[in-house]
Amino acid sequence: MIGRLKGTLVHKQPPWLVIDVHGVGYELEAPMSTFYDLPDIGREVALFTHYAQKEDSVSLYGFMREAERRLFRDVQKVSGIGARIALAVLSGVSVDEFARLVQAGDVTALTRIPGIGKKTAERMVVELRDRAADLVGGGVSLTGGGIPADAQSEAVVALQQLGYKPAEAARMAKAATEAGDDAATIIRKALKSALR
Repeated sequence: MIGRLKGTLVHKQPPWLVIDVHGVGYELEAPMSTFYDLPDIGREVALFTHYAQKEDSVSLYGFMREAERRLFRDVQKVSGIGARIALAVLSGVSVDEFARLVQAGDVTALTRIPGIGKKTAERMVVELRDRAADLVGGGVSLTGGGIPADAQSEAVVALQQLGYKPAEAARMAKAATEAGDDAATIIRKALKSALR
């Protein structure tokens, strides 16, 4: 699986972009929220990615921030929603705004996003309300945001892979993080404190 790409941006025409990584051009589809923050052609860029394989196609999606990728994945867990609508969500509202709309149950505002009707918006509210709080404030970026935030984000993802719920993993990582810690140190300290 491809989780991250870092290379030279050689083409960008919404919704497509191409990143050259050591001579291999990776074509990705990205939401407008990512396009707004892309550097100029010929500059280096790092993106979180989501690899999707279906019976008849393989797709690679790129995101400037981990929270965008997480929302892209979460939205697709709602029945009847695929990658196209998930990209439309990210192109239409920020991650924090989407989380706020879902928590508030604002079906009317959600239907203003292209491709989302009333029934889909209602399903989103029901199925994503519990996860919406975990999305707020998760704007970690690969091109900015500082090492501690990136390390903490990596630790949160790793703790989730170990079976902790997203909110619990975020709480554990935040409590264990000290200035200058790398992800491995944060994970080790979080697990040690969880065993006490």
